[in-house]
Order: sequence, then C-alpha cells, then structure tokens
Amino acid sequence: MKSKKLARIPKPSSESATSRMKLQKSRNTECELQLRSALHRIGLRFRTHRSLLPRRTADIVFVSAKVVVFVNGCFWHGCRRHIGWPKSNIRWWKNKIYNNVIRDQDTDYRLRQAGWKVVRTWEHDTPSVVAQRVASILKKPKRSYRRSFSSSGSY
Repeated sequence: MKSKKLARIPKPSSESATSRMKLQKSRNTECELQLRSALHRIGLRFRTHRSLLPRRTADIVFVSAKVVVFVNGCFWHGCRRHIGWPKSNIRWWKNKIYNNVIRDQDTDYRLRQAGWKVVRTWEHDTPSVVAQRVASILKKPKRSYRRSFSSSGSY
C-alpha cells in the first residue's frame, strides 16, 4: 500500500473547540478498560500503550506473539456505523477524521510489513467477543516450513 498524503487540516473554529478536544481521553478509555479486563479474565497478559512506530501508540500489545490491538473510538476513527458530523466547522471535522483513517491504514500497513498481526476493534464491539478473537489469533501456530512425517515415511 502506497502511503497516502494527509490532507491539510484547517484551524479549529474556536478556542473552546480546541479546549474540548484536549480534554478527550486518548488512553484508558472505558471501552479500552473493558477489553483489557476481558482479556485478563481469560488469562491473557499484555503490555499497554506501547509506541511501535514513531508518534503512534498501540493500546494493547502482546510483544512475544507480535500481536497489537487498537481500540478505536467511533467518532475519532470514522466508524461507518456511528459517524455523525458536528453541525459547525464540518470541513475541519471531515479533514480531521479523514486524516485519522488514513493514519490508521498506514499504521496497519507498516506494522504488518514489520511482521505484526494487527487487530482493530471499535468502541461499540462487545469486549468479551473481541477478547476471544484476540485469544484465537494468539493460539494460531506460527507457520512452519517443516513437514511432519508419519512413521511410514510418507507425508
């Protein structure tokens, strides 16, 4: 995937909009905490908030298995099911969300190129279901190029 150029983002409409954006949690959100709890309940241990690429932080990382989980907020990451645009400064918001989506795609591509398995989940996804999906990814055996032989010597 060739890296797409991010659109130029215009300035926010007001200082109050900037202040509200700065107050939004980017770590330890409710949906992220629920997923972490669900992962712990099924016995999985992991690292949190690890920077695997410059200026990009993963929410949950299984380092030895090279599996990374991102918990995306519907508004900030452009969920097609729940996107609702603010009434003011729509051009600014569309550019902002578009850039987030492009950055997410670029992050996924770069991590996969580096050998990571990437799991993206939405804040509306059921934590226990996502935890089971992650567990199944972690249980998949790594590809082996060895062939096993039966006692008769055939494949």
